[in-house]
Amino acid sequence: MVVLGASGFIGRQVSAAVRAAGGEPLLVARRPLPAATSRCVPLDLIGDGPDALSRLLDTERPAAVVNAAGAVWSRAQDTMQQANHVLVETVLAALAAASWRPRLVHLGSVFEYAPPEPGTPLDEQAPTRPTTPYGLSKLEGTQAVLAASEAGRADAVVLRLSNVIGAGTSPSSLLGQVAAQLRAADAGQEAVVRVSPLRASRDFVDVRDTADAVLAAASLPVGGQVINIGRGEAVPVRTMVERLLAASGKPARIVEGAGAGVRTHTGLDWMQVATGTARRLLGWSARHSLDSSARELWRATGAHTAAPASPSPSPAQH
Repeated sequence: MVVLGASGFIGRQVSAAVRAAGGEPLLVARRPLPAATSRCVPLDLIGDGPDALSRLLDTERPAAVVNAAGAVWSRAQDTMQQANHVLVETVLAALAAASWRPRLVHLGSVFEYAPPEPGTPLDEQAPTRPTTPYGLSKLEGTQAVLAASEAGRADAVVLRLSNVIGAGTSPSSLLGQVAAQLRAADAGQEAVVRVSPLRASRDFVDVRDTADAVLAAASLPVGGQVINIGRGEAVPVRTMVERLLAASGKPARIVEGAGAGVRTHTGLDWMQVATGTARRLLGWSARHSLDSSARELWRATGAHTAAPASPSPSPAQH
């Protein structure tokens, strides 16, 4: 399996899942990965154009390609457009030009959907009317994948991911910022975690469960469609912050206020995905508890503090 965006949050976990299943992933990232435990090919998917990836596919003949590359919603609009749409078009052009035809598993986002009525889970037939530049750029990428699949230019499936959390969560995300404030607090002192008002409810899913869904989608006959991936429950964001505080074991209190922390309006203050399609077609459902996700997130931020590295953009950091 070739993992595009292998240095990112989800790409790293997908690679680990492939190894755990007895496979050997081929990692593709813009820069070399000195600490990688699998073979890595440095490749700038946009800058190098489709020919480099096409040659790689013909040489390696992988069963599947996972597009875990992309930019998070807090990035500049032009960056999101390049990473979430232009990059996808490059990947599709490479697949069309290659003589070898692997399955493409493209990672989309539930932020491609129109805001739902609270209490109404989002299924795959829900209207796609994103309210943010991030959601729009992700939708354009998804539409390109589905069009290529329909035209026979690619064997592809789109996984629309809910809020992915766990080890490696983006430092720019709400939970990443909360973890950073907790790490920065003086030892033995109560940490004051300052956040914007925590009014939203979201569908959180562990990155390990997400990787399991990717592996299932890579091997099963599910091409040409969209499949939602989430826990199937709306959890108050405040509850998730409290779980992270508990995982840290530090005395802490939450202070909410306008202008505290970074809050990006998403247009989705309540969100829950319907997961019936994933259960039916992939035999998949979320296994890891949110407490486990919080513990893994906290543990990983400690490792990051000890050995900082430059974060790579990845999809689904909301």
